[in-house]
Amino acid sequence: MPYTAQNPRPPRPSDLGRSIWGGAPLPPIPERVLDGIPGFLAWFALLASIASAIAFPLTLMLTAALIASYSAIRFCLAGIANSMGMRRIEHWETIDWYQKYLDGDSPNALDWDSVHHVVIIPNYMESMKVLSRTLDQLSLQHNAKSQISVLLAMEAAEPKSYQKAQSLHRQYADCFANVYFTVHPRGRIGEMQCKSANLSWAVNRFLENIVDEYELNTDHVVLTTMDADTRWHKNHFAALTYHFATNDDRHRTFWQAPIRYHGNIWQVNPLMRIINTYATAFELAYLAAPWWMAMPMSSYSLSLKLLEQSGNWDTDVIADEWHMLIKAYFATGGQVAIQHIFLPFLADSTSGANILQSIKNRYSQTLRHAWGSKEVGYMLAKLIENPHIVSFNSLKLLLRIAHDILLAGAGWIILTVGSQLPVFFHPDIAPVKVDKLLASDDKLAHIIEGLAVSNPAWILLTVSGLTMVFLVVVFQIQDYRIRPPRVSPYTFSESILELLSIPFMLVLTLLVVALPTLVAQTRLLLGIPLQFIVTEKSTDR
Repeated sequence: MPYTAQNPRPPRPSDLGRSIWGGAPLPPIPERVLDGIPGFLAWFALLASIASAIAFPLTLMLTAALIASYSAIRFCLAGIANSMGMRRIEHWETIDWYQKYLDGDSPNALDWDSVHHVVIIPNYMESMKVLSRTLDQLSLQHNAKSQISVLLAMEAAEPKSYQKAQSLHRQYADCFANVYFTVHPRGRIGEMQCKSANLSWAVNRFLENIVDEYELNTDHVVLTTMDADTRWHKNHFAALTYHFATNDDRHRTFWQAPIRYHGNIWQVNPLMRIINTYATAFELAYLAAPWWMAMPMSSYSLSLKLLEQSGNWDTDVIADEWHMLIKAYFATGGQVAIQHIFLPFLADSTSGANILQSIKNRYSQTLRHAWGSKEVGYMLAKLIENPHIVSFNSLKLLLRIAHDILLAGAGWIILTVGSQLPVFFHPDIAPVKVDKLLASDDKLAHIIEGLAVSNPAWILLTVSGLTMVFLVVVFQIQDYRIRPPRVSPYTFSESILELLSIPFMLVLTLLVVALPTLVAQTRLLLGIPLQFIVTEKSTDR
């Protein structure tokens, strides 16, 4: 059943409030200035690194070595946290969540059957095969026919999206409590063509037409937004029901499960699988590690009350997950939290007909994700607008948001340029001279001797690089254990390519992570908008 009533654009803060010192309001800071912070720092890092490579080569090398050492430590911590997360997943998979609820003694727990899930599936140009696979998996959830309603958020920009939604409604109406669909009109003023705008439209239609019609208690409604290719663990919504019902802070909480980019792992080019391995490991590590702050990613849940309090999804952002968390954080006075659901869901990875097409598609996806660099400026704007919420926790959130964005931009530049360019301008500082190496009878001993007497920065760079390569191998072994079973055995060429992906990790990361991140940050700096592109993802055959 479609709903097409007009939807006013959610309010966005334009005035940035009062000075943090009190007194008269600060003059508004243009959004573009704040958006450009990561790009400015990246280009400043590049120019400063080039100048330092000429004037202060050893200082630049030491700076690069310190960043490399930090990255190596981060990889080590991720390896530990990933192992912790895997053990938690194994434990969570043994739990009967309904029985755990019955055995519990929480005095303020909601009645289990009163909790209602509304699962929103925004989609654009997704095949019926993918959507059917997603709904088939979702229909296997506990009490799907009584406690889960599906809201298909279609896009009018897609030809025949209305007919596609009608077909899915007819096919799955008996599998869930309800199946609704909305069609988001194209070209609305103040909107981007993005998931967040579609979500905002769909939720407004839900609030206007569905809640009252079906007499849903909005205090007991959990909203889950998911990608069209997400396949939830069979016990995900039982665990979510338990945690929502028993959590006294249910209206100030996000719920996030770990992502495994294994939905189509055997259709991904073998050279590119290592990128998915790395991403899967770090997504779980961020959730499992007590020393890191988790963030919502891809598919997540929150209460309808919290969404209403936060003012719905904004219609002009790409990174809806982080943006919504920031909105909720300030809407609740800094009281929002993330609760982990250690039951992983599958997601599809970008693919392509060949390695070049695979790299191109992954580049496009990272470029879109890197548009989340805007959230550094948005978080700063909210802190200036709400000085009474400035605290250790809010600064910790700012650091968490800025960390990955700046490390992938300015940090990558300093590491790459700082470890290579000083030798280009000053060959004499290299620990090993090429001509002497070629003339040496024991080349390995010559290299070790050269490193031993060289500047300490070389030692740090070498040890850090070897440590990260070792941890990548560890991630690969961990990933092999949890990948879905293959239909056919490995081919010889596939095995060779997957092995070669380890030494090529640095090049692949440069092409599909660092470069698109820098391009996105530069476009934000220059005010060049992003054109939304759907990336190719092959599905299981």
